[in-house]
Formats: sequence, structure tokens, C-alpha cells
Amino acid sequence: MGLLDGRTALVTGASSGIGAATALALAAEGAAVAIAARRTDRLDVLQGRLDKSIAIELDVTDEAACRNAVARTQGELGGLDILVNNAGVMLLGPILDADTEDWRRMLNTNVLGLMYMTHAALPRMLDEGRGDIVNVSSVAGRIARLGSGGYNASKWAVNAFSESLRQEVTARGVRISLVEPGAVATELTDHITHEGTRSLVKSTIAQTTPLQAEDIARAIVYVVSQPPYVAINEVLIRPTDQER
Repeated sequence: MGLLDGRTALVTGASSGIGAATALALAAEGAAVAIAARRTDRLDVLQGRLDKSIAIELDVTDEAACRNAVARTQGELGGLDILVNNAGVMLLGPILDADTEDWRRMLNTNVLGLMYMTHAALPRMLDEGRGDIVNVSSVAGRIARLGSGGYNASKWAVNAFSESLRQEVTARGVRISLVEPGAVATELTDHITHEGTRSLVKSTIAQTTPLQAEDIARAIVYVVSQPPYVAINEVLIRPTDQER
């Protein structure tokens, strides 16, 4: 018997990294899993490793697509007990020389996408008086650093939204949790458009022993597998040798 037998999850940003690892970890504990992302070719590969699952092409910046993803999960898998808002981008760089399109991409994906998905999933969870929404944030949602102002702004927004939502729904049985990773070995750093920052970040991570996506996935399983009266509101996970 798995810890999550009979439960249904939807994971955004599931085509790689933390999202893919989380989908596998939830499925290993018995959950039916909807995996959602833009890169459908990667979803197809991942789905081949899952038992009861569906794959959904999803751009979280499209509000209608977010509503459709939730509706498909509920319709095809029979419900939605766990929403993992993992989709995100990390486009670090100085504020002065910033390409402001990077800011728009981060705010649209990291903040609005998460809010759209949450807004779509909440009504049924509240009607049933139970459910878990796990928002994957970052240590950057706690500590502002030189060269990551736009990213910090997006993750601080995620943290603030999550805490406000927690207070709004906690008495109605829905648990809101933040998982805040430090340095993780994923492809996020490859997407940084500012060349100097990309090189610096990759060099910094290479000097540490970064977390693996599976480490974060285990934390998410821990959060959602607690008894109904236990809410793990916040989990900050850093590599042992990461100072900030």
C-alpha cells in the first residue's frame, strides 16, 4: 500500500527536473498523476514510466489552458487531491541591464501561472473539504541577492500569495504548502539569458554539492502524505554547504 493510494495529483512543469521527479515520486506512492508542461515530447517519455496518468500540454501563462488542465485531471482521473505548482523560470541578471522581457516571463510564469492554476483547482477542493496545494518557490523568496532582483520579486510574490491563501482556506480543510529549494542541479540555469550571470551561476553551483530533483520530490511527498490534521506550511531545503 502506498502513502497516496486513491489520490490524484496534477504537476505542472513536469517535463524535466523537479516536476518530473515529483510526478515519479507521487506515482511510486500510489497516486494517479496528471503531468503537464509545454514540451509534450518529454511528457510522452515520462508517461511511459508512470502507471495511472495522463499527459497535458500546458502553458501556465494561458488562464484558459490552466482551467482546462484542472478539468481534464478531474474528468479523466476522477478528481484532484494534490496540485503541485512547479512550473517556473529563473532568468537571473542585473536590474540595470535587464531585458525586461525576462521580467515579464518570470512574473507571468512564476506568479500568474501559479495563481491561475490555484484559482482553477480550489473550488472542488473546498467543496470536498480537503486537498493539498504545494507551491514550489525558492530560497530566493526569502533572501534577495545581487543579480537576481526580478527572480526575487517573483518568488517573494509566490510566498506572499501562499501565506494569504493559507489563512483564507485552512479552516476549510485545504492545506497550502511552500517548498523552497536552494541550489538544485536542474536545467534552469541553462535558460538564463544574461551571459555573464549564467556563467557565474554555473560556476558557483559547480563549487557546491547541489541538491538533486529527487531530494525536492521526497520533500513534496512528505508534505502531502501527512495526516489531515497536520499541515506542513513551509519547507526550506538547501545543500549542506550553501551559506545563503
